Amino acid sequence: MSARLRPTSLPWSVYEHLAMVVGLVSLAVICLAWLPLALALRPVLRGDIGQRLGRLAIMRGFQLYLQVLRGLCACRFDIEAIDALRDQGPMVIAANHPSLLDAVLITSRLPNAVCVMKAEVMENPLFGAGARMAGYVRNDPPLHMVLECRSALRHGAQVLIFPESTRTPGYPANPVNPLSRTAAIIAARAGVPVQTLIVEFSSPYLGKGWPLHRAPRLPLHCRVRLGRRFDPPRDPRAFTTELEAHLRAELAGPKTS
Repeated sequence: MSARLRPTSLPWSVYEHLAMVVGLVSLAVICLAWLPLALALRPVLRGDIGQRLGRLAIMRGFQLYLQVLRGLCACRFDIEAIDALRDQGPMVIAANHPSLLDAVLITSRLPNAVCVMKAEVMENPLFGAGARMAGYVRNDPPLHMVLECRSALRHGAQVLIFPESTRTPGYPANPVNPLSRTAAIIAARAGVPVQTLIVEFSSPYLGKGWPLHRAPRLPLHCRVRLGRRFDPPRDPRAFTTELEAHLRAELAGPKTS
């Protein structure tokens, strides 16, 4: 880094704000570019073909977005470990949730991932059409969510869920929220394993309570690594306790910096 442009300098602060704008605008442009195609193709390409195309388009779009963040916004991503899951068949992928970027990082590496999303995100005009084409699942009503996830798993998809149900408040001091039993119930109903992912950020950027207009502290480092893989749960309550203990243990060490 040049001696004239250090993280504590005014020019660097200006750059951080510009990088934030570039990142947000880039994501909006990528989503808007896919929106009319998703609206046009979804009625024509029904079933598995349309869903797989939708998931692949999201993966490629997010890969492009991350390239922009790497090239223009001083972001560094260590997420290649996720690639090992691509050909390992149906599973529930359970990750901690420190930032809005988590799902972007994970789905950028998995061509057949199905995200469990909040209902309001599914209804968002920017993201909704693409998410529906990809066969993503609303998180309510709960029974419908479980049945939809089980169907996706039976058709070979990998279901991505954040068992905290919301972003982690107070990250990184508070590494993980208490978990819901949703991941355990889905995996038990479908008879599939649960693969954990450990998500680490150098900053709580876009975490719980972080406003969109607040610039990140750059450079931003993000890492996603594989955690433990659990057998299909038999007792969702006991399994959830074990899953939470595993995530807390994995996140107790030094954070990405």
